[in-house]
Amino acid sequence: MTAIAKWALTAAFLPLGFLLGGAAFGHGVEGDDAAFMLSNSGPLIWPYIYLGAKHMVTGYDHLLFLAGVMFFLYRLKEVGLYVTLFAVGHSVTLLIGVLGGLHVNPYIVDAIIGLSVAYKAFENLGGFARLGVSLDTRIAVFVFGLFHGFGLATKLQDLDIAESGLVTNMLSFNVGVELGQFLALGLILLGLNLLRASGQFFRFATGANVIILCCGFLLIGYQLMGYATT
Repeated sequence: MTAIAKWALTAAFLPLGFLLGGAAFGHGVEGDDAAFMLSNSGPLIWPYIYLGAKHMVTGYDHLLFLAGVMFFLYRLKEVGLYVTLFAVGHSVTLLIGVLGGLHVNPYIVDAIIGLSVAYKAFENLGGFARLGVSLDTRIAVFVFGLFHGFGLATKLQDLDIAESGLVTNMLSFNVGVELGQFLALGLILLGLNLLRASGQFFRFATGANVIILCCGFLLIGYQLMGYATT
């Protein structure tokens, strides 16, 4: 493999590193970030934008799903459409979950998020086409975006965040999530484009999506085990 292809592989699938290092890069709000949220009140726009961006960039499950969605998109118009559908979906449920007080079981939601990762990889591998099943990917991305938003919301619901400035802070957090998403997407698309330019893309595609598929099933199994044992 050429040096460009190796670099592209690393850039495109950096999310896999987050998954394999899950203990260090889990997408919960913990440590100093949690302490900050618990010990401060009132509108804190920039800190919450930073926390939202950090949460998305270190959210390996979200990144794996986005990598799968972007894998075979070539036109900027298509990228914009799918990114918008995903962003609207997770923004709605993030805000409803935290500001509206809608609680869902975090293990079940995270298992569905794992399912979203497995679904997209399976679709990329042509699995649904071989089964004669036709799914509207646009609807699927939007619906799974709703569950990804609930996944974000459950992490914040675990914290007793002060009511003062809550609306402003959650809107800021959501803005940060979107900024983090664009940063991650930029790296993924850069890596994929470099890989395509190297001539190694289709040779690499099957193996990469098999790995993403396996990661999705690992996430599902891990979350269902957590649900069964708590």
